Amino acid sequence: MRAMQLTEPGGAFRLVDLPKPRPAAGEVLLAVHACGVCRTDLHVVDGDIVDGRYPVVPGHQIVGVVEEARGGDLETGQRVGVPWLGHTCGLCGFCLAGQENLCDSAEFTGYHRQGGFAEYAVADARFCFPIPESYPDVQAAPLLCAGLIGYRALGMVGDAGQLGFYGFGNAAHILAQIAVWEGREVYAFTRPGDVAGQRFARGLGAVWTGDASVRPPCALDAAIIFAPDGALVPSALKHVRKGGVVVCAGIHMSDIPSFPYADLWGERIIRSVANLTREDGLRLLEVAPRVPIRTEVQVYPLERTADALDDLREGRVEGGAVVQVR
Repeated sequence: MRAMQLTEPGGAFRLVDLPKPRPAAGEVLLAVHACGVCRTDLHVVDGDIVDGRYPVVPGHQIVGVVEEARGGDLETGQRVGVPWLGHTCGLCGFCLAGQENLCDSAEFTGYHRQGGFAEYAVADARFCFPIPESYPDVQAAPLLCAGLIGYRALGMVGDAGQLGFYGFGNAAHILAQIAVWEGREVYAFTRPGDVAGQRFARGLGAVWTGDASVRPPCALDAAIIFAPDGALVPSALKHVRKGGVVVCAGIHMSDIPSFPYADLWGERIIRSVANLTREDGLRLLEVAPRVPIRTEVQVYPLERTADALDDLREGRVEGGAVVQVR
């Protein structure tokens, strides 16, 4: 099969021919149709996170069809999605407490397990989600990480009515639609001078747009930071009201600079999102058709996966990037 393989953290990332994988007990073999491109893939390929297994095929927003099933409830021919969280032990305190996203033995798709930038992929049958019929493959793919992480982050802000989104890319463009559907106000912070991004945000219902150096017209109840820039944390703290929360929604972020305690005082909260749970996935995929969420995507063939990552890195993608394999 054709696959985009990474040799080592920050190493060669290129199209190769690999043997077609075979599923073990409890796994399924998927014929990959599409795989979303995520900022986490950038962190993997660029070597920002380095604890994976190499060589590895990245890609963790997989939409495919079951070709062979060796256990579980999935059937041959069924279309499913595979997210970042690809396997957990199921036995530790975190797993038993409904916090499987924190499992110390967790394996992540496209990092510890071979991912979806390939013609075929093997997945743990327990961590595959049925895809709503109303979503074509390339529109479904971004829901499996950008949508899931954003949805988990939204759950951490409670009933916050005024929401700031820092970095209006793949995750934020999905989450904005859910927030507006729920009756919240979205305030979108983009890179300085990103007029197109601000226009995109307003088109999805944002009531205000600007860059992170600009104070919004009101104090925010909460802020969710999608951009991997630690300097945005103290900036967001200055813009949330007392009792407000700042959620860091990425797996990797540059160092957070020091800031005055007064900016945190007033029972403001900083917290992170770590991965996702299967329950997050089931809930989002039930909500998505009801909103309905519309994912905006730029589509690339498998051999241009590296170009998709470059475009994401340079901010040239509006919405999400998706590799279409079939």
